Amino acid sequence: MSDRDPISQLSQQLSAIQDQLNQFAKRFDIIENQLDDLLPLSHKISQLEDKFLLVADGYRYQNLQQYLADANWFEADKETIRLILDVMGKEIEELTPEDIQHFPCKDLMAIDGLWLKYSENRFGFSPQLEVYQKVGGNFQTTIEQNQQIVETWGERLGWRKEGRWLPCQELDFSLNARKGCHPSRWWNSPYGSKMTNFFLGRLMSCDVSTNHE
Repeated sequence: MSDRDPISQLSQQLSAIQDQLNQFAKRFDIIENQLDDLLPLSHKISQLEDKFLLVADGYRYQNLQQYLADANWFEADKETIRLILDVMGKEIEELTPEDIQHFPCKDLMAIDGLWLKYSENRFGFSPQLEVYQKVGGNFQTTIEQNQQIVETWGERLGWRKEGRWLPCQELDFSLNARKGCHPSRWWNSPYGSKMTNFFLGRLMSCDVSTNHE
């Protein structure tokens, strides 16, 4: 055998290894494409799972859904408070800001989703949070309980005018009201701005937004 045979053999081995690597690369590309196809499917499955969870408690939201479908924003507003208390299993005088930090995200999403659906995305918790963030609010300002931002936020929602908070009976319970104006009664907590900030913080931690379905 010539001195070149080992080199030739090594070259052949390297070539075979290169062929295998090329095959692996092709398989990896196929798998990667399949994963790309599966990601949207996984997202849809996750959404369906959330909806199935809500179906189990669907009876809880029937009254709210009916009031909203009838554009009865006044009664829907009162029903929202009843739902929050029902979910927490407490009366209004028993519910504390610390309690609201543990309010179930799925129930926030359910209540918000119904308000969004029937108000053409004008009313609900997520439009209220959106306005809060637009006036400079964030998770840190809720911890600091920044009163100036809360007051500016209230003015943008139509809850505050000429330096005073308006009673709920003076609000506009129609689609002509400002975006995010309702639900409004819930925010009139005995704990004042502390409950407001804790609830806004909970909306953020649950990632409540108008993008959820």
